[in-house]
Amino acid sequence: MEHWKGITHYYIESTDENTPAKKTDIPWRLKQMLDILVYEEKQQAAGEAGPCLEYLLQHKILETLCTLGKAEYPPGMRQQVYQFFSKVLAQVQHPLLHYLNVHRPVQKLLRLGGTDPGTEKEEVQFTTVLCSKIQQDPALLTYILEGKKTVAKKKASKEPAALPRETASIQNKDHPHSEAPDRSPCGAQALTTQLPVETQEPDGGIGESNLVTSLVGLCKSKKGRVALKAQENLLLLVSVAPPAAATHLVQSSPFCPVIVEHLCQLYQSMPTFLDPADIATLEGISWRVPSAPSDEASFPGKETLAAFLGWFDYCDHLIQEAHMVVADALAKAMAKKLFVDILRPQLLHVSEQGVLTSTALLTALLRRLRSPALLQEAVAFLLGTDPQPAAPEDSPCTLCTQLIRHCDHLSDEISITTLRLFEELLQKPHEHIVQKLVLCHLEGRPYVARGCPEPESYEDTLDLEEDPYFTDGLLDASFQPPAKPAPAPATTPDGKTAVTEIVNSFLCLVPEEAKTSAFLEETGYDTYVHDAYGLFQECSSRVATWGWTPALTPLDPHEPERPFFEGHFLRMLFDRMSRILEQPYSLNLQVTSVLSRLALFPHPLIHEYLLDPYVNLAPGCRSLFSVLVRVIGDLMQRIQRVPQFPGKLFLVRKQLMGHVPGEQLDHQTLLQGVVVLEEFCKELAAIAFVKFPPQGPHPHLSPPPEGHI
Repeated sequence: MEHWKGITHYYIESTDENTPAKKTDIPWRLKQMLDILVYEEKQQAAGEAGPCLEYLLQHKILETLCTLGKAEYPPGMRQQVYQFFSKVLAQVQHPLLHYLNVHRPVQKLLRLGGTDPGTEKEEVQFTTVLCSKIQQDPALLTYILEGKKTVAKKKASKEPAALPRETASIQNKDHPHSEAPDRSPCGAQALTTQLPVETQEPDGGIGESNLVTSLVGLCKSKKGRVALKAQENLLLLVSVAPPAAATHLVQSSPFCPVIVEHLCQLYQSMPTFLDPADIATLEGISWRVPSAPSDEASFPGKETLAAFLGWFDYCDHLIQEAHMVVADALAKAMAKKLFVDILRPQLLHVSEQGVLTSTALLTALLRRLRSPALLQEAVAFLLGTDPQPAAPEDSPCTLCTQLIRHCDHLSDEISITTLRLFEELLQKPHEHIVQKLVLCHLEGRPYVARGCPEPESYEDTLDLEEDPYFTDGLLDASFQPPAKPAPAPATTPDGKTAVTEIVNSFLCLVPEEAKTSAFLEETGYDTYVHDAYGLFQECSSRVATWGWTPALTPLDPHEPERPFFEGHFLRMLFDRMSRILEQPYSLNLQVTSVLSRLALFPHPLIHEYLLDPYVNLAPGCRSLFSVLVRVIGDLMQRIQRVPQFPGKLFLVRKQLMGHVPGEQLDHQTLLQGVVVLEEFCKELAAIAFVKFPPQGPHPHLSPPPEGHI
């Protein structure tokens, strides 16, 4: 009492309004009050409120301090109030937040947050203590978040008849200086009952500003440590929220709107156009490291881009850690405001630069995305929710179809950037992605000819003489397929023969005069096997829970053939692959990279359609291997028109590897395409080698020619 009277005495006698609070005796007296409360608690029985604590509560000292802090008299008083509140709540073990005369000033102090940048450090310390108390008792979160009238209505609806103690509490509202709280050990529990009814205070609405909005405001601080601590506190809140508090966060608080609004504001603050290469330089940005690396080259919009990517990463972590109710609501809000309202119009815009920037940004977001709820919304946004496969005549009205068209855009840069988007999408752990893009078109194996025996070797499958790209003049000694080996017995149980047949089919596809890797080190097939093994293990673990069957469904030979459409995605990739000899090197690399990602999936339909050279295709159908065969036929025609082809091809490979300085050559695009083609065939062979099951897709296949593998 003595120290509180000393503080009030200062306000009565002081006439100097400019003396900072820290130069008065107020900080010392507040420290003495804290020490007394802590010492008194140690002398009391557990759970019992001492006389000094009761005095603090009865005389509403905390409310008075809150008013003084709001007035900022003397200057710096708000900092002193924040510090006192933080220390009292942290050091006094008695459950203070259950008392109305603590709960109410705490709410008022929260509403003061964000008005003075000079008190951000003290504000974040105060909210940290509150979050720590909530972590110890998660049920407190509902009281801290709910508006006072809301709580009162909930209590009134459950208990129409007020208890005697509650009736007295209502009277206490009109007589604030009535008797003190119960001194018994159960006093805290009794006052917990008082809280909901007593909170019917006219100025009590906290829907617009509470702990959540205070923390979000601090998350925007320019001081890195303050922002990081506030983000950690908000993450803690959503992770410990019980169902009632989670529901309130979603339905009755501004949690989702303020989080998403800040995300959209950061997006809108970025430059309209950004270089995809610049976006890629900020790969390491996260919510814990939201600033761009200083050693990276600067570009316009670098800081705002880093801030946006960091906040998106934080939102993703919030969704990942939050209660399911909060996670779903925040994910849907982000999908609506960011994906649909902002990104979709830009992705469909006629401006090539706008399409390029928005696609690159969306790819960067996908790369950071980890939470299942937000991934679900992103997949629905990009691919739609219609489970039916697309038809060839479908108009490009959906976003997915339009993005696939962008992969075959007149602008190579847009094509490359959109292909990167799909490659990133294929690496996400969501079954609907590969189902929608590929598998829904392959189900039922309509690409396989009905009523025909399985071929024994790829020479039976591909009638080269009837292929328009293969003429009699081209099938000379340099490009004759190996002699068909004699039929052999069924393979051994380990299926090694079938695997070697398939691997050799890809390794022998490119003719010898178009190969150059054998003349250079570290370009062999073994390197691809090593890389493919790691990627396949990663892909297999990602899809392990999807319930894919390892074996193909047998065909009914009496079932009539039905029209086959490979889908817009595969059609685009095959069309791009068929033009590999006339496309830029970087575009070819991206096309083959996407196809390799697809081929890694451990699904029997993907095995067969992308990696089986011996599949008996129905009339008018094509597979990846048949597309490659046609490309080889085109290559053999073009080789005859390029003088000194082997020497130029070898020089181009050394240029691409950085062994010799780059210089412009005739037919450079063609030569670079040949190098990519050779490497892609080795990559497919390696993927087939590491992923085919021990039984092999064709147990009847004959062994490979000796010495091929």
